[in-house]
Order: sequence, then C-alpha cells, then structure tokens
Amino acid sequence: MRIKRFSLAVPALLFSILLPMLLSACAGAPQAAGTPEPPPSAASRRCNAAPAQFAMGRTADAALAEEARIRSGAKTVRVLRPNEVVTMEFNAERLNLAVDQAGRVIRVNCG
Repeated sequence: MRIKRFSLAVPALLFSILLPMLLSACAGAPQAAGTPEPPPSAASRRCNAAPAQFAMGRTADAALAEEARIRSGAKTVRVLRPNEVVTMEFNAERLNLAVDQAGRVIRVNCG
C-alpha cells in the first residue's frame, strides 16, 4: 500500500494566485489624469484661536463656547476648569477655553 504525500506545491500555487487578487480588492479606483482632488472635508478643519479671543474675561457657558468654536473654525470645543484632569493629546481641530475658579475664560488656544 502506497501513502500519498501531501504536496506543498498546490497550496503555494493557490496562495500566489489568490494573494494578488485579495490585495487588489483593497486598492482604490484609479483617478483619471487631470481629475482635481476633492476639497477637504469639514472634518479636516483646523482651529484658529485668534478669532475666538473675544471670549477672554467672559463667563464660559454653552453659548459662549459654541460661538468661540464657530469663530475659530474648530470642530470641537472644551472648557478646561482648574484642577480638572484632561487628556494631553494635540488635536488641531479642537478649541480649548481655560477658565478660572469663577468660570471666566483666562486662556483660548487650539489643541
């Protein structure tokens, strides 16, 4: 009785055929020459703190935070209170309003 050995050539051949097909499925559709890039989405807005400096010295509330966010062009806004634990990662789309104990804005910056 003869035992057939499993050949690795068949799986290797299938792998070498299927791998490029699977990888090509991940590729995006090619753009025609001269096709302009789409404009940046609203999600890629960058914050500019200068127009939001009007908030300095004012009491921070939801309306003030939203107005400052709109004027700065930021996607999000957060109010940083004294001794509050906050994340330190930089986010170019976020406006920060730091307030004192009385709730008045003492610093306006992006990040």
